[in-house]
Amino acid sequence: MVGKPQQVTIAFDVMGSDHGPAEVVRGAAQLSLESPHIHALLVGDRPVIDEVLAGIKHNGERISVHHAADFVGMDEKPGEALARKPESSVAVAARLVAEGEAHALVSAGNTGAGVLACKRHFQLIPGVRRAALATVYPTRGVRGAKQDPFSLILDVGATVEATAEDLVAFAVMGSAYARIISRNERPKVALLSNGVEPQKGPPRVVEAHQRLSQMTGLNFTGNVEGIDIPRGTADVIVTDGFVGNVCLKMLEGVHDTVMELAQYAYKESLRWRAGLAMLSSGIERLKDITDWEQYGGAPILGFDRIFIKAHGRSKARAIANAGKVAAKAVANELGSAIQEGLSR
Repeated sequence: MVGKPQQVTIAFDVMGSDHGPAEVVRGAAQLSLESPHIHALLVGDRPVIDEVLAGIKHNGERISVHHAADFVGMDEKPGEALARKPESSVAVAARLVAEGEAHALVSAGNTGAGVLACKRHFQLIPGVRRAALATVYPTRGVRGAKQDPFSLILDVGATVEATAEDLVAFAVMGSAYARIISRNERPKVALLSNGVEPQKGPPRVVEAHQRLSQMTGLNFTGNVEGIDIPRGTADVIVTDGFVGNVCLKMLEGVHDTVMELAQYAYKESLRWRAGLAMLSSGIERLKDITDWEQYGGAPILGFDRIFIKAHGRSKARAIANAGKVAAKAVANELGSAIQEGLSR
């Protein structure tokens, strides 16, 4: 008999997203109606939050508010902003999670400020030197019990220069996350390099390859090249934050370009219009797969507390889904799974 889901409190950084507080509050309100095991702790300007809540349907028993009037803007430098605004919403939310008032943090605000707030209030898991920002991306294939069309790549910006030791830790963390969130029992893990041969790549990648090849309990499949990313050759691709961020921006650019070309073709040619109409179901499928709102956000891995970074443009659905992902990571003890993997 399956028991009730674990009761989880998620702290939401309400301020600082591209769409302002309203969409984050609406997402938490949606979550309060859909997920009875999740309590939303909204951290931000109380009068603003109360005004939004007053106009939308929600379950008041599953939402509480902690006042924090200040916030870090998207264009602010994280270190300077947090120094000037120690009571900003993201800093207060991270502190509340560290103090046990909530189990996890969700933010659609300034990524750097979120990572820095976590560094200041959370602890790194034993065996992890540097945290990693992971992200999911659509692939040709599907994986796991959920037939998930997304693979994971990390790091994409938290650790620009990663050592071989860091890359090994990223591999373990990414594998644990894919296993828990995508219900993929043996995710295929690969290193991103300029060739599939074990000796290809800079010294840190070659050394990481050697170490990962000797690890038990990790389904390491070797090196992959950039062309393998959209193919879904691996379920988890490991790289440093500089290369990963470049890959992420490239993937986003390709998606935007494809959609713009389709719109241009539709407007400019009757023949193209007819062809696109015939392919409409496939295009809708592409939109579904590349819709980042359905997976909510990306994890910052390596800390003893869960932090899910939602896209800055997230609307209510994405925020609600980010909360669900955070709750799932908490309930399945992601931190313990990472620590166990590193101990091997």
